[in-house]
Order: sequence, then C-alpha cells, then structure tokens
Amino acid sequence: MRMKLAPFLLSAACCLSAAQADTLKGYRLTVDGIAADIDAGESTEITLPDGRKVTARLERNEFATYAGERFSFVHPSTMAVTKTQLSDTIVQHLLATAVGTVVVVQDYAAVNPVSLDQLMLQEMTKETVQAGGELTQQKASRRLADGKELIGLKATVKTRTESVDYEVLGYGGIDQGVMVITRIDADNASTDQQVIDRFWQSLTIDF
Repeated sequence: MRMKLAPFLLSAACCLSAAQADTLKGYRLTVDGIAADIDAGESTEITLPDGRKVTARLERNEFATYAGERFSFVHPSTMAVTKTQLSDTIVQHLLATAVGTVVVVQDYAAVNPVSLDQLMLQEMTKETVQAGGELTQQKASRRLADGKELIGLKATVKTRTESVDYEVLGYGGIDQGVMVITRIDADNASTDQQVIDRFWQSLTIDF
C-alpha cells in the first residue's frame, strides 16, 4: 500500500506546488513600464529599466467614491456596489453588508420617482407584514450638504424577534430623479449605522 501511495503523493505535491506558483494577485502595479502583481497591503521590489531597485507598496484606502449617472456617494472600500439595469431608463445601485443592511439608489432617466415612495415601501416590507409584522410609517425628509432636499417616508417593521428601520426618499426634476432606500435591523445599528450615516453625509445629486 505504501508503494502505491508514493507516486500519488509525489504527483499531488507537484500539483500543489504548481497551483501555488500560479496564485494570482488582486492588482497589477506598473512603474515606468515594469509590471508587478501585488495584493493590497503588500510590498514588492521592482527593478526599473535603468537598473535601480525600488520598493512599492499598495495600500487600500478606507473609503471609496461610487458614482452613477446622476449621483455619487462615499462607502467603505471593502464593500462593492452592484449595478443592475432594471429597464431601459432605470438603473439600480445596491450596497449591502454581510448582515443585511442595505442602501439602494435607483437612478431614473425618464420619470420623476418621488411619488413612488409608498409603492417602494410596500415592496420592501410586504412579506414581513403579510407574516404578521407591524408596520408604522411617517413622512420624512433629508437635506444634503448642498441644500437639495429628498422627501418621502420613514418606517419601522416590528416582529416578535426583530425591528427593522427603512427610509424611502426621492429627489426629482423634469423626467428624471433618484430614489434612495435604506434598510437596517436595530440589532445591527451599532456596527452598520455608520455605513448609512456616511452615505447620507457624502451623497451628492448632480442635476
């Protein structure tokens, strides 16, 4: 049995070494035409065309700016924003944490979405309400740093085990606008509220 296993173990070791050698880095850094693969937080030595050796280090910024057609905002750089084309004139941008805190920005190119706040809230909460959750809501607004005011609704859905807060706010012009929807579970507010707060502090609307 030992003799039969030996060639297999040797083959597996060779495959493992090859796999390790082919490990891909997340970024490619190019300095004066010389490229080196590198991951965030790593340093690498690069030999320049004139023979000089320099050390380069790649660091990830704590925050990044995301921009859509009519807006931009700042978010943690470790989180990705996903973009979905809902129709020819509506694009959805979604930022979500691992525990379900959500920021959604819907960008409308052919309609003012401000009057859709009630419909959006119903879509976000209907399953929980149908299962017995209690929905309370009130009119709400937020004023951005540049003075633009978004208007809409603020709501809470409570069940026996959780309490979830929503905001559905819109800003519109002639045949265009943005709708912002946020969702956060009260149990996650201590860790995730800062994501929503920074979003609102940095949100700009460009029309």
